[in-house]
Amino acid sequence: MAHIHLTNVHVSFPLYELTGRSLKKRLMASSTGGRIGAEPTAKRTTIVQALEDVTFNFEHGDRVALIGHNGAGKTTLLRVLAGIYEPALGQVNIAGQVAPLFDIGLGMEMEATGYDNILLRGLYLGLTKREIKRQAHDIAEFTELGDFLNLPLRTYSLGMRMRLGFAVSTAIQPDILLLDEGLSAGDAAFMAKANARLKEFWNKAAIIVLASHSERLIRDMCEKAVLIEHGRVVASDTVDKVLAHYRHIRPVQSHEDTPVG
Repeated sequence: MAHIHLTNVHVSFPLYELTGRSLKKRLMASSTGGRIGAEPTAKRTTIVQALEDVTFNFEHGDRVALIGHNGAGKTTLLRVLAGIYEPALGQVNIAGQVAPLFDIGLGMEMEATGYDNILLRGLYLGLTKREIKRQAHDIAEFTELGDFLNLPLRTYSLGMRMRLGFAVSTAIQPDILLLDEGLSAGDAAFMAKANARLKEFWNKAAIIVLASHSERLIRDMCEKAVLIEHGRVVASDTVDKVLAHYRHIRPVQSHEDTPVG
C-alpha cells in the first residue's frame, strides 16, 4: 500500500557571501518564510531553515492540501516528497511510485533535442530506458510538437517545454501524485487535454498532495489539509478545521474564492 511518512524532517539552505545588510535587503524583497539563523561552525554562513521538524503520515486514499502563505515551505515540502531535496535531518519513508507535476522542466537539457529530453526526463522520474522507449511514441504524440522534437530544447517556447515535461511526467500511472496549482502546459486546447489526463490520474492515484492557495480547489479536491507556517507544520486535520485555524491566525474575508495564503 502506498504511504508517505515524514519524521522530524529538517531542510536548510546555506547562503554564502552575504553581509548582514545585503541579506536584509534580499529577504525584505523576497517572500521566503523560512527561519533565518547563523551556522554555528561557519560564522560567515547564513542558514535559511526552510522546513523544521516536519512530521506527518499520509496513507492510501488520502487527498491532502498543503496550505500556507507564500514562502511558508509548501514547494520545499513537495520537493522533499519528490526526492529533489534531501533532508538535513529526519526521515522520509515513501512507498509507491511518485509523479511530481511541478518543476516539470527538471531533468531536461536545453541543448538536447525534444526526443533526447523524453529519455532524460523519464530517467529522472525513475523509468528505465526500456520503459521510456516503449512509451516514447505515445509521449511524442501527446505533446503535439511534431518536428520540433528533433530540435534542441533551447528553441522551444516556455509553453512548448511545459508540454514536453507534462507529457513525460504523465506517461506513468503513479501511486502518489504531487501537484502545484501553478501547473500550466500551453494553450487552451492543449490544457483541456492535459486536464482530462490529470483527472484520470486524480481518480486512480493512491495518494495526492496538492499545494494550493485556492479554497475552492482545496474543498473540491481534498479531504485533509496541512497548514505550514515558516517551515513548520502548525495544523493537520480535516480541510474545514485547518482552514478555520488558518483564518484564526491570518484573518481574511470569508468567501469560497478567497485565496488561502
